[in-house]
Amino acid sequence: MITYSDITANKDIGEYIKGADASLLALGYTEHSFAHVGKVASTVEDILTALRFSKHDIEIGKIAAYMHDIGNLVNRIDHSQSGALMAFRILDRMGMPPEDIATIVTAIGNHDEGTGVPVNPIAAALILADKSDVRRTRVRNQDVSTFDIHDRVNYSVVSSKLHISLERKEILLSLTIETEYSSVMDYFEIFLGRMILCRKAAETLGLKFKLTINDQKLL
Repeated sequence: MITYSDITANKDIGEYIKGADASLLALGYTEHSFAHVGKVASTVEDILTALRFSKHDIEIGKIAAYMHDIGNLVNRIDHSQSGALMAFRILDRMGMPPEDIATIVTAIGNHDEGTGVPVNPIAAALILADKSDVRRTRVRNQDVSTFDIHDRVNYSVVSSKLHISLERKEILLSLTIETEYSSVMDYFEIFLGRMILCRKAAETLGLKFKLTINDQKLL
């Protein structure tokens, strides 16, 4: 079996992640490099572990998470689909079994709002982990006076946590926002599509999606 450690140690994949992030830096996007994909992989592990998935499924989920944004190397537009094709070629050449490749490619190809659908549990966990990674340290622009709305929203978030309750059958995204930089309405203006996708992902996992901002229940 190809492991998560094999993937993170692969120099080619590392170069693709760095190149993809460099393209997004040129376009003015927030950080999408190793900090982001590592955080998403860790959150996928937490979600699948809490829901008592197998070690194999957790490993596959982490691999999908680590590779999910490599398509930005090609173009930001349709990056989930191009990333899925890149992942297929890489993993096939590494000798990964077709059934594992199929799961990973499906998850990567369906992780982005607009085109993504949580068609299986791995895809659902990836969506929730990716869309919940909102934090100040992802903002690369250091000049607050020139922040666009994405900078303001990410910079305003000082805490973002996912909580799973098997008893209540829900997954809660809890955000703490400093409203001097961004309003709650700003968050919904740019992230409404992501929250809708998170709700669908939670349903795929047999859960309800909940959102609180500054301890106020919004979803």
